Amino acid sequence: MHPAQRFLAMHHGPAPLVLPNAWDAGSARVLEQVGFPALATTSAGVAFSLARPDGSLTRAEALEHAAQIIAAVDCPVTVDLEAGYGEHAADVAATVSAAAAAGAVGANIEDARPGPGAGLFTPDAAVARLEAARDAAPAGTFVLNARIDSYLVQADDPLADSVARAERYVAAGADCIFVPGVDDAEDIRSLASAIDAPLNIVAGLTGASPDVAALGALGVARISVGGSLARAALAYVERAGREMLEHGTFGFTSETIPHGDLQRRFAR
Repeated sequence: MHPAQRFLAMHHGPAPLVLPNAWDAGSARVLEQVGFPALATTSAGVAFSLARPDGSLTRAEALEHAAQIIAAVDCPVTVDLEAGYGEHAADVAATVSAAAAAGAVGANIEDARPGPGAGLFTPDAAVARLEAARDAAPAGTFVLNARIDSYLVQADDPLADSVARAERYVAAGADCIFVPGVDDAEDIRSLASAIDAPLNIVAGLTGASPDVAALGALGVARISVGGSLARAALAYVERAGREMLEHGTFGFTSETIPHGDLQRRFAR
């Protein structure tokens, strides 16, 4: 079975697939060692690690970091390719082709335009971009996770807009549908019921964080955390820095992974 097929099968288990988002090779290795069967990347986390805001990565930077993460682990890795890094469908195809060549088993493709003039692509434009992505990585070799940003941009009726877009995206070849920003339980239940593909929800984005069992009961098949792990790591760095600067103590060192342990973990 192709690794992408094995990855897609994980979306159909008795419980939701919990997919943590790594931002570099080291975080990926640690998460794999925790026991996760697959990992995702986070463009936000990668950007933050470069002291840059989310949305500022170039295609080359995103692919370089994705390749480093993929090489560091043995489990399947799906990558965050934002909106595909280009204005045209051909740009999306080139990005997806490069990600597949690097060993990714799948990717997220967003339907919102980044930067100046940011907003949702028209459904026709978004479909064309997904079709190009699908052609660049045929079904069975790449799990295409179509991200719908209707809730994030606060569309007039985000539920109806998400369902309508999802129907077209699945017809265009999407294997999964990702709807970040939704936190109302009945909306999540309605999305899962109406969409003919596994539903991906991001935890920790809106402040409301139901647990895995609760989201599974609503019909969610895949749960990711976006940049939350990277933000948690940076929050820990900030707390440790303040402890040293403001209190002159080093209590944070009691919670670290021992140096020798990491030496063993990172040795290949």
